[in-house]
Amino acid sequence: MKRMIMAASAAIFCFVASAQQNLFPSQDLKSAVVNEDGSVTFNFLAPKAHRVQIVGDFMEGEKGTNVGMASSGIVEMTEGEGGLWTYTSKPLESELYSYTFLVDGIATIDPNHPYVFRDFATLTNLFVIPGGMGDLYSVQDVPHGSVTAIWYHSDGIGKNRRMNVYTPYGYETSGKRKYPVLYLLHGMGGDEDEWKNFGRACVILDNLIAQGKAEPMILVMPNGHSGMDAAPGESDWGYYKPYHVTNAPAAFESNFPEIVKFIDKTYRTRADKNHRAIAGLSMGGFHSAYISANYPDLFGYVGLFSAAVGAMPTTGSPFYEDFDAKLAKQFSKTPKLYWIGCGNVDFLYNNNKVMREKFDAAGYPYVYMETDGGHVWKNWRIYLADFAPRLFK
Repeated sequence: MKRMIMAASAAIFCFVASAQQNLFPSQDLKSAVVNEDGSVTFNFLAPKAHRVQIVGDFMEGEKGTNVGMASSGIVEMTEGEGGLWTYTSKPLESELYSYTFLVDGIATIDPNHPYVFRDFATLTNLFVIPGGMGDLYSVQDVPHGSVTAIWYHSDGIGKNRRMNVYTPYGYETSGKRKYPVLYLLHGMGGDEDEWKNFGRACVILDNLIAQGKAEPMILVMPNGHSGMDAAPGESDWGYYKPYHVTNAPAAFESNFPEIVKFIDKTYRTRADKNHRAIAGLSMGGFHSAYISANYPDLFGYVGLFSAAVGAMPTTGSPFYEDFDAKLAKQFSKTPKLYWIGCGNVDFLYNNNKVMREKFDAAGYPYVYMETDGGHVWKNWRIYLADFAPRLFK
Protein backbone atom coordinates (compact mmCIF):
# COMPACT_ATOMS: atom_id res chain seq x y z
CA MET A 1 0.00 0.00 0.00
CA LYS A 2 2.83 2.37 0.91
CA ARG A 3 4.50 1.65 -2.45
CA MET A 4 1.24 2.46 -4.28
CA ILE A 5 0.96 5.82 -2.47
CA MET A 6 4.57 6.67 -3.27
CA ALA A 7 4.06 5.75 -6.94
CA ALA A 8 0.90 7.86 -7.14
CA SER A 9 2.70 10.78 -5.50
CA ALA A 10 5.55 10.52 -7.99
CA ALA A 11 3.09 10.44 -10.88
CA ILE A 12 1.33 13.55 -9.56
CA PHE A 13 4.68 15.32 -9.14
CA CYS A 14 5.67 14.47 -12.71
CA PHE A 15 2.30 15.68 -14.01
CA VAL A 16 2.57 18.97 -12.11
CA ALA A 17 6.15 19.50 -13.27
CA SER A 18 5.12 18.75 -16.83
CA ALA A 19 2.14 21.09 -16.55
CA GLN A 20 4.36 23.85 -15.22
CA GLN A 21 6.74 23.36 -18.14
CA ASN A 22 3.85 23.60 -20.59
CA LEU A 23 2.43 26.67 -18.90
CA PHE A 24 5.74 28.49 -18.64
CA PRO A 25 8.00 27.31 -21.48
CA SER A 26 10.10 30.49 -21.38
CA GLN A 27 9.79 31.39 -17.72
CA ASP A 28 13.51 32.15 -17.37
CA LEU A 29 13.69 34.21 -20.55
CA LYS A 30 13.25 37.98 -20.36
CA SER A 31 12.75 40.33 -23.26
CA ALA A 32 12.55 44.09 -23.83
CA VAL A 33 15.14 44.47 -21.07
CA VAL A 34 16.11 48.11 -20.58
CA ASN A 35 19.87 48.34 -20.03
CA GLU A 36 21.73 50.97 -18.01
CA ASP A 37 22.72 52.95 -21.11
CA GLY A 38 19.12 53.14 -22.36
CA SER A 39 19.52 50.42 -24.96
CA VAL A 40 17.01 47.57 -25.01
CA THR A 41 17.66 43.85 -25.47
CA PHE A 42 15.03 41.63 -27.09
CA ASN A 43 14.97 37.83 -26.93
CA PHE A 44 12.77 35.40 -28.82
CA LEU A 45 13.01 31.61 -28.65
CA ALA A 46 12.16 30.05 -32.02
CA PRO A 47 14.41 27.04 -32.85
CA LYS A 48 12.49 26.20 -36.04
CA ALA A 49 12.29 29.73 -37.42
CA HIS A 50 14.35 30.75 -40.44
CA ARG A 51 14.08 34.49 -39.91
CA VAL A 52 12.99 36.70 -37.00
CA GLN A 53 12.66 40.48 -37.21
CA ILE A 54 11.52 43.29 -34.93
CA VAL A 55 9.12 45.97 -36.12
CA GLY A 56 9.18 48.95 -33.76
CA ASP A 57 8.60 52.67 -33.52
CA PHE A 58 11.96 53.08 -31.76
CA MET A 59 13.70 52.60 -35.12
CA GLU A 60 13.72 54.89 -38.12
CA GLY A 61 11.02 53.91 -40.59
CA GLU A 62 10.13 55.02 -44.08
CA LYS A 63 8.34 58.35 -44.25
CA GLY A 64 5.22 58.83 -46.29
CA THR A 65 4.03 55.24 -46.00
CA ASN A 66 0.77 53.99 -44.53
CA VAL A 67 -1.31 56.82 -46.04
CA GLY A 68 1.25 59.36 -44.99
CA MET A 69 1.89 58.09 -41.50
CA ALA A 70 5.48 57.66 -40.33
CA SER A 71 5.95 53.90 -40.25
CA SER A 72 7.87 51.81 -37.76
CA GLY A 73 11.33 50.56 -38.63
CA ILE A 74 12.33 46.94 -39.05
CA VAL A 75 15.54 45.14 -38.09
CA GLU A 76 16.91 41.59 -38.28
CA MET A 77 17.50 39.56 -35.12
CA THR A 78 20.52 37.27 -34.77
CA GLU A 79 20.08 33.55 -34.12
CA GLY A 80 22.19 32.03 -31.36
CA GLU A 81 22.53 28.72 -29.58
CA GLY A 82 19.35 26.70 -29.20
CA GLY A 83 17.33 28.88 -31.54
CA LEU A 84 17.47 31.96 -29.31
CA TRP A 85 17.13 35.09 -31.43
CA THR A 86 18.45 38.35 -29.98
CA TYR A 87 18.79 42.03 -30.79
CA THR A 88 20.03 45.00 -28.76
CA SER A 89 19.03 48.50 -29.84
CA LYS A 90 21.09 51.64 -29.65
CA PRO A 91 20.53 53.85 -26.55
CA LEU A 92 17.05 55.39 -26.79
CA GLU A 93 15.65 58.66 -25.49
CA SER A 94 13.12 58.51 -22.68
CA GLU A 95 9.76 57.58 -24.22
CA LEU A 96 7.09 54.92 -24.47
CA TYR A 97 7.73 52.61 -27.42
CA SER A 98 5.87 49.79 -29.15
CA TYR A 99 7.04 46.76 -31.13
CA THR A 100 6.10 43.33 -32.48
CA PHE A 101 8.04 40.41 -33.94
CA LEU A 102 7.91 39.02 -37.46
CA VAL A 103 8.62 35.29 -37.46
CA ASP A 104 9.08 34.04 -41.01
CA GLY A 105 6.87 36.90 -42.09
CA ILE A 106 4.12 36.28 -39.53
CA ALA A 107 3.48 39.05 -37.00
CA THR A 108 3.38 38.00 -33.36
CA ILE A 109 3.65 39.64 -29.97
CA ASP A 110 6.54 39.01 -27.59
CA PRO A 111 5.55 36.12 -25.25
CA ASN A 112 8.32 37.05 -22.81
CA HIS A 113 7.17 40.64 -22.28
CA PRO A 114 3.46 40.51 -21.40
CA TYR A 115 2.76 44.24 -21.62
CA VAL A 116 0.40 44.55 -24.55
CA PHE A 117 -2.07 47.14 -25.82
CA ARG A 118 -4.65 46.92 -28.57
CA ASP A 119 -4.66 49.70 -31.15
CA PHE A 120 -7.74 49.15 -33.34
CA ALA A 121 -7.28 45.53 -34.52
CA THR A 122 -3.55 45.30 -33.80
CA LEU A 123 -1.82 44.04 -30.67
CA THR A 124 1.56 45.49 -29.83
CA ASN A 125 4.07 45.15 -27.00
CA LEU A 126 5.19 48.20 -25.04
CA PHE A 127 8.21 49.28 -23.06
CA VAL A 128 9.28 52.54 -21.45
CA ILE A 129 12.69 54.18 -21.24
CA PRO A 130 12.70 56.16 -17.97
CA GLY A 131 14.32 59.48 -17.16
CA GLY A 132 12.25 61.98 -19.15
CA MET A 133 8.90 61.85 -20.96
CA GLY A 134 8.80 58.13 -20.22
CA ASP A 135 8.42 58.96 -16.53
CA LEU A 136 5.34 61.04 -17.30
CA TYR A 137 3.77 58.04 -19.03
CA SER A 138 4.62 55.61 -16.21
CA VAL A 139 2.80 55.03 -12.95
CA GLN A 140 4.71 56.87 -10.24
CA ASP A 141 4.51 56.87 -6.45
CA VAL A 142 1.97 59.71 -6.38
CA PRO A 143 -1.71 59.97 -5.42
CA HIS A 144 -3.84 58.29 -8.08
CA GLY A 145 -7.24 59.08 -9.49
CA SER A 146 -9.93 56.54 -10.34
CA VAL A 147 -11.22 55.38 -13.72
CA THR A 148 -14.77 54.16 -14.29
CA ALA A 149 -16.33 52.64 -17.40
CA ILE A 150 -19.82 54.11 -17.37
CA TRP A 151 -22.82 53.79 -19.67
CA TYR A 152 -25.22 56.53 -20.70
CA HIS A 153 -28.26 56.57 -22.97
CA SER A 154 -28.18 58.71 -26.09
CA ASP A 155 -31.66 59.67 -27.22
CA GLY A 156 -30.24 61.20 -30.40
CA ILE A 157 -28.31 58.09 -31.42
CA GLY A 158 -30.84 55.71 -29.90
CA LYS A 159 -28.34 53.57 -28.01
CA ASN A 160 -26.79 52.94 -24.64
CA ARG A 161 -23.17 53.94 -25.03
CA ARG A 162 -19.99 53.42 -23.00
CA MET A 163 -17.31 55.91 -21.98
CA ASN A 164 -14.43 56.09 -19.51
CA VAL A 165 -14.37 58.75 -16.82
CA TYR A 166 -11.29 59.63 -14.75
CA THR A 167 -11.78 61.45 -11.47
CA PRO A 168 -8.69 62.93 -9.80
CA TYR A 169 -7.29 61.84 -6.47
CA GLY A 170 -9.47 63.10 -3.64
CA TYR A 171 -12.68 63.35 -5.65
CA GLU A 172 -14.48 60.78 -3.48
CA THR A 173 -13.49 62.50 -0.23
CA SER A 174 -13.62 66.18 -1.20
CA GLY A 175 -17.19 66.78 -0.09
CA LYS A 176 -19.02 69.28 -2.26
CA ARG A 177 -15.98 70.42 -4.23
CA LYS A 178 -16.69 70.74 -7.95
CA TYR A 179 -14.21 70.05 -10.75
CA PRO A 180 -13.57 71.25 -14.31
CA VAL A 181 -13.89 68.71 -17.12
CA LEU A 182 -11.73 67.79 -20.11
CA TYR A 183 -13.45 65.80 -22.87
CA LEU A 184 -10.78 63.85 -24.77
CA LEU A 185 -11.66 62.26 -28.12
CA HIS A 186 -9.99 59.41 -30.01
CA GLY A 187 -9.18 58.91 -33.69
CA MET A 188 -10.85 56.91 -36.46
CA GLY A 189 -9.23 53.62 -35.44
CA GLY A 190 -9.94 54.11 -31.75
CA ASP A 191 -12.63 53.83 -29.13
CA GLU A 192 -13.25 54.94 -25.56
CA ASP A 193 -10.36 52.80 -24.25
CA GLU A 194 -7.64 54.17 -26.54
CA TRP A 195 -6.69 57.36 -24.70
CA LYS A 196 -6.78 55.48 -21.39
CA ASN A 197 -4.52 52.70 -22.64
CA PHE A 198 -2.20 53.71 -25.48
CA GLY A 199 -2.54 57.43 -24.75
CA ARG A 200 -1.72 56.99 -21.03
CA ALA A 201 -4.06 59.93 -20.38
CA CYS A 202 -5.00 59.01 -16.80
CA VAL A 203 -1.37 58.35 -15.83
CA ILE A 204 -0.32 61.65 -17.43
CA LEU A 205 -2.94 63.55 -15.44
CA ASP A 206 -2.01 61.77 -12.21
CA ASN A 207 1.60 62.84 -12.65
CA LEU A 208 0.91 66.40 -13.84
CA ILE A 209 -1.54 67.02 -10.99
CA ALA A 210 0.89 65.58 -8.43
CA GLN A 211 3.63 67.89 -9.78
CA GLY A 212 1.32 70.89 -9.45
CA LYS A 213 1.48 71.48 -13.21
CA ALA A 214 -2.18 70.72 -13.95
CA GLU A 215 -5.38 71.52 -12.10
CA PRO A 216 -7.29 68.54 -10.68
CA MET A 217 -9.90 67.78 -13.34
CA ILE A 218 -12.38 65.17 -14.47
CA LEU A 219 -11.41 63.47 -17.74
CA VAL A 220 -14.13 62.07 -20.01
CA MET A 221 -13.20 59.69 -22.84
CA PRO A 222 -16.31 58.81 -24.89
CA ASN A 223 -16.69 56.53 -27.90
CA GLY A 224 -16.70 58.76 -30.98
CA HIS A 225 -18.24 56.18 -33.33
CA SER A 226 -22.01 56.51 -33.41
CA GLY A 227 -22.11 53.13 -35.16
CA MET A 228 -20.83 51.23 -32.12
CA ASP A 229 -21.91 51.09 -28.49
CA ALA A 230 -18.54 50.38 -26.90
CA ALA A 231 -15.00 49.18 -27.47
CA PRO A 232 -14.63 45.70 -29.00
CA GLY A 233 -15.43 43.03 -26.43
CA GLU A 234 -17.25 45.47 -24.14
CA SER A 235 -20.74 45.31 -25.66
CA ASP A 236 -23.37 42.74 -26.61
CA TRP A 237 -21.65 42.44 -29.99
CA GLY A 238 -19.42 39.86 -28.30
CA TYR A 239 -15.84 39.14 -29.27
CA TYR A 240 -15.31 40.15 -32.89
CA LYS A 241 -12.41 41.34 -34.97
CA PRO A 242 -12.47 45.16 -34.89
CA TYR A 243 -13.44 46.85 -38.12
CA HIS A 244 -14.28 50.37 -39.26
CA VAL A 245 -17.95 50.90 -38.51
CA THR A 246 -20.23 53.16 -40.52
CA ASN A 247 -21.17 56.32 -38.65
CA ALA A 248 -24.25 58.38 -39.46
CA PRO A 249 -23.17 61.90 -40.53
CA ALA A 250 -22.58 64.10 -37.45
CA ALA A 251 -24.54 61.73 -35.19
CA PHE A 252 -21.84 61.73 -32.52
CA GLU A 253 -20.94 65.41 -32.83
CA SER A 254 -24.44 66.86 -32.94
CA ASN A 255 -25.51 64.84 -29.89
CA PHE A 256 -22.45 65.71 -27.83
CA PRO A 257 -24.45 67.96 -25.46
CA GLU A 258 -26.10 64.75 -24.20
CA ILE A 259 -22.72 63.62 -22.89
CA VAL A 260 -22.06 66.99 -21.25
CA LYS A 261 -25.51 66.95 -19.63
CA PHE A 262 -24.97 63.40 -18.36
CA ILE A 263 -21.56 64.21 -16.89
CA ASP A 264 -22.84 67.39 -15.22
CA LYS A 265 -25.73 65.42 -13.71
CA THR A 266 -23.64 62.44 -12.59
CA TYR A 267 -20.46 64.14 -11.34
CA ARG A 268 -19.66 67.24 -9.32
CA THR A 269 -18.63 69.50 -12.19
CA ARG A 270 -18.13 73.20 -12.62
CA ALA A 271 -20.83 73.33 -15.26
CA ASP A 272 -19.88 76.36 -17.31
CA LYS A 273 -17.91 77.13 -20.46
CA ASN A 274 -14.79 78.38 -18.68
CA HIS A 275 -14.46 75.07 -16.86
CA ARG A 276 -14.91 72.78 -19.85
CA ALA A 277 -12.34 71.74 -22.44
CA ILE A 278 -12.57 69.53 -25.51
CA ALA A 279 -9.65 68.03 -27.43
CA GLY A 280 -8.96 65.10 -29.70
CA LEU A 281 -6.56 63.43 -32.08
CA SER A 282 -7.11 63.05 -35.83
CA MET A 283 -10.85 62.32 -36.23
CA GLY A 284 -11.26 63.43 -32.62
CA GLY A 285 -9.59 66.73 -33.51
CA PHE A 286 -12.07 67.14 -36.36
CA HIS A 287 -14.87 66.39 -33.90
CA SER A 288 -13.47 68.89 -31.39
CA ALA A 289 -13.31 71.65 -34.00
CA TYR A 290 -16.88 71.14 -35.21
CA ILE A 291 -18.45 70.48 -31.80
CA SER A 292 -16.88 73.58 -30.27
CA ALA A 293 -17.85 75.72 -33.29
CA ASN A 294 -21.45 74.52 -33.27
CA TYR A 295 -21.78 74.89 -29.50
CA PRO A 296 -19.68 78.00 -28.75
CA ASP A 297 -21.14 78.37 -25.26
CA LEU A 298 -20.07 74.89 -24.12
CA PHE A 299 -16.26 74.95 -24.26
CA GLY A 300 -13.75 77.62 -23.30
CA TYR A 301 -10.75 75.45 -24.23
CA VAL A 302 -10.22 73.58 -27.51
CA GLY A 303 -7.34 71.30 -28.54
CA LEU A 304 -6.72 69.90 -32.02
CA PHE A 305 -4.08 67.15 -32.11
CA SER A 306 -3.19 66.30 -35.75
CA ALA A 307 -6.79 67.15 -36.51
CA ALA A 308 -8.42 65.63 -39.59
CA VAL A 309 -9.74 69.02 -40.69
CA GLY A 310 -10.38 69.02 -44.41
CA ALA A 311 -9.95 65.24 -44.48
CA MET A 312 -13.31 64.01 -43.16
CA PRO A 313 -16.66 64.02 -44.99
CA THR A 314 -18.63 67.19 -44.29
CA THR A 315 -21.84 66.38 -46.14
CA GLY A 316 -25.11 64.85 -45.06
CA SER A 317 -25.81 67.07 -42.07
CA PRO A 318 -26.45 70.78 -41.43
CA PHE A 319 -24.02 70.38 -38.53
CA TYR A 320 -21.12 70.64 -40.99
CA GLU A 321 -22.47 73.63 -42.91
CA ASP A 322 -21.25 77.23 -42.59
CA PHE A 323 -18.17 76.25 -40.58
CA ASP A 324 -16.41 79.56 -41.23
CA ALA A 325 -19.40 81.53 -39.97
CA LYS A 326 -19.61 79.30 -36.91
CA LEU A 327 -15.90 79.82 -36.24
CA ALA A 328 -16.41 83.59 -36.43
CA LYS A 329 -19.18 83.35 -33.85
CA GLN A 330 -17.05 81.08 -31.66
CA PHE A 331 -14.11 83.50 -31.65
CA SER A 332 -16.39 86.47 -31.09
CA LYS A 333 -17.07 84.85 -27.72
CA THR A 334 -13.29 84.67 -27.10
CA PRO A 335 -12.23 81.11 -26.24
CA LYS A 336 -9.76 81.06 -23.36
CA LEU A 337 -7.47 78.75 -25.40
CA TYR A 338 -7.47 77.32 -28.91
CA TRP A 339 -4.53 74.91 -29.20
CA ILE A 340 -3.27 73.24 -32.41
CA GLY A 341 -0.49 70.65 -32.72
CA CYS A 342 0.82 68.60 -35.65
CA GLY A 343 3.88 66.56 -36.63
CA ASN A 344 6.08 67.93 -39.38
CA VAL A 345 5.68 64.81 -41.55
CA ASP A 346 2.08 64.08 -40.58
CA PHE A 347 -0.09 63.33 -43.62
CA LEU A 348 -2.50 65.96 -42.21
CA TYR A 349 0.19 68.62 -41.90
CA ASN A 350 -0.98 70.65 -44.90
CA ASN A 351 -4.61 70.43 -43.77
CA ASN A 352 -3.65 71.93 -40.43
CA LYS A 353 -1.48 74.53 -42.15
CA VAL A 354 -4.45 75.67 -44.25
CA MET A 355 -6.56 75.98 -41.11
CA ARG A 356 -3.87 77.99 -39.33
CA GLU A 357 -3.57 80.31 -42.32
CA LYS A 358 -7.33 80.82 -42.17
CA PHE A 359 -7.03 81.67 -38.47
CA ASP A 360 -4.16 84.06 -39.14
CA ALA A 361 -6.11 85.87 -41.86
CA ALA A 362 -9.12 86.24 -39.58
CA GLY A 363 -7.04 87.29 -36.58
CA TYR A 364 -8.12 84.33 -34.44
CA PRO A 365 -5.64 83.73 -31.58
CA TYR A 366 -4.29 80.22 -31.09
CA VAL A 367 -1.29 78.34 -29.68
CA TYR A 368 0.64 76.12 -32.08
CA MET A 369 3.06 73.26 -31.41
CA GLU A 370 4.94 71.52 -34.23
CA THR A 371 6.84 68.35 -33.46
CA ASP A 372 9.02 65.91 -35.35
CA GLY A 373 7.35 62.81 -36.70
CA GLY A 374 4.03 61.85 -38.17
CA HIS A 375 0.55 60.68 -37.26
CA VAL A 376 1.69 58.76 -34.18
CA TRP A 377 0.93 58.29 -30.49
CA LYS A 378 4.29 59.70 -29.48
CA ASN A 379 3.12 63.12 -30.67
CA TRP A 380 -0.39 62.90 -29.25
CA ARG A 381 0.90 62.10 -25.77
CA ILE A 382 3.26 65.09 -26.04
CA TYR A 383 0.35 67.31 -27.07
CA LEU A 384 -1.78 66.22 -24.11
CA ALA A 385 1.15 66.84 -21.77
CA ASP A 386 1.43 70.42 -23.10
CA PHE A 387 -2.31 71.10 -23.37
CA ALA A 388 -3.50 69.89 -19.95
CA PRO A 389 -1.34 72.27 -17.84
CA ARG A 390 -2.81 75.24 -19.74
CA LEU A 391 -6.38 74.45 -18.69
CA PHE A 392 -8.58 76.08 -16.08
CA LYS A 393 -5.99 78.54 -14.79
